[in-house]
Amino acid sequence: MTTSDAISLFLKDEAATVRLGEDLALALKAGDCLALSGDLGAGKSSLARTILRAMADDEGLEVPSPTFTLVQSYDLRIAVSHFDLYRLADPAELTELGFDEALQNGICLVEWPEMAESELPAERIALTLVHEGNGRRATIGATGAQASRIRRVLAIREFLDDAGYPDAKRRFLTGDASLRAYEYVYSSGAPQKILMDWRPHPEGPPVYDGKPYPKVAHLAQNAYPFVAIADALRERGFATPEIYRVDYEQGILLIEDLGAASVLDEDGQPIAERYRQSVTCLAHLHSMQIPQDIPVSATHTHHIPDFDRTAMKMEVQLVLDWHVAWKRGTAPTDAEREEYLAIWDHLIDELQSAETNLLLRDFHSPNIIWREHESGIRKIGLIDFQDAMIGPTAYDLASIVQDARVTIEPELFRQLMDDYLGLRRAQGGFDEAGFMKAWAIMSAQRNCKLAGLWVRLLQRDGKPGYLKHMPRTLSYLNVALEHETLAPLRDWCARAGIGQSES
Repeated sequence: MTTSDAISLFLKDEAATVRLGEDLALALKAGDCLALSGDLGAGKSSLARTILRAMADDEGLEVPSPTFTLVQSYDLRIAVSHFDLYRLADPAELTELGFDEALQNGICLVEWPEMAESELPAERIALTLVHEGNGRRATIGATGAQASRIRRVLAIREFLDDAGYPDAKRRFLTGDASLRAYEYVYSSGAPQKILMDWRPHPEGPPVYDGKPYPKVAHLAQNAYPFVAIADALRERGFATPEIYRVDYEQGILLIEDLGAASVLDEDGQPIAERYRQSVTCLAHLHSMQIPQDIPVSATHTHHIPDFDRTAMKMEVQLVLDWHVAWKRGTAPTDAEREEYLAIWDHLIDELQSAETNLLLRDFHSPNIIWREHESGIRKIGLIDFQDAMIGPTAYDLASIVQDARVTIEPELFRQLMDDYLGLRRAQGGFDEAGFMKAWAIMSAQRNCKLAGLWVRLLQRDGKPGYLKHMPRTLSYLNVALEHETLAPLRDWCARAGIGQSES
């Protein structure tokens, strides 16, 4: 196999070996082959056992030796096959053991890889264990993305050591659709914490107005916005994660765990009380002005970007670029595109007098944590706000009362709108008519974006599962189009065949 600069680690005791296994469990992905070499008693089986138990999040998981069966399979977060090739008579037998299929569908841990050297993939992770003093020396050889992942989890381990958690246990939490991944961090005698892994990434090619997508859409590119918004909201009484430690250069944060309870029930349906409390929280947020410039450190101030015309138009253009052709089989004509974008220019002009404030951007069920034992606005835990902008406050209300991933039935929709509007009226100085016009425009903007996004995820990214949200999205769009200000867009959508639910 090809090698890069090897990673060499001294494991002073069994606990250090366990920590390495937990780190590797977070680095491994489907398609990885981890080849474990070393003499008898060097610790290969111990390391494999730790990786399997970490991936299962079960320290009591029974991990029998595959010495005689040659392979043992586990149906975990990622399927794992544990091979012991010590008794393999011929390297060709590896195919009969189902190695190729196991590697295609998951991870292969291979002890005694020397017995089938010619049959193993060239791009594998080679880990050798040798005795050294009272401990072990682990030498890891890997290339490309595999090496990058391993170095990343080891950098996070060093971060945790420096933060005062040298013996912390790490478990996979989630990797979302963005560039971030999350872990649970457990340390003896301390509350469970969450680690955010936000590694730096290149900007990407220009997609609109000569700029890459993240810059046009004002997506956060580092941890400063997350820390700034978290601190600003928490100082004002909102429940955002406390930031315990952050490495801005590497993009690693250790933060408070707000809990795991959702605003949805076990069947994934909205719980009215929790949605109503979420709307109350939002009305309270909109009653106070959040500064646009927030100091984060002695040398950095985060300037919250504006939800500007360029960002709005790029998002609604997804309908033209993806949805129309998918719906009717033909791309929009130049005249249709020109008319559609002109309509949106006019609608954006209509927002000039709209109330503006901090816009959390994705204030909906995936990003709201229910905190049963708290009171008031602290019942609502807020996460995933790093992309916040300054824009029409109505956008966030549209996000929650027209939740993109769960159907808000008309009765609950009306209740949520009444709750919010009633609270804002009581605050005084609230232009309800102006707000409702902005709400209709922002609802249409968001749902036009989503109607195109679901198709892009299907056709470009090979993710058909998002298409299940399309009927709901178009139903929400129809509600927004009822407002008189949106009559030109309603007419355009009708001609283009957009706005009717798909079967």
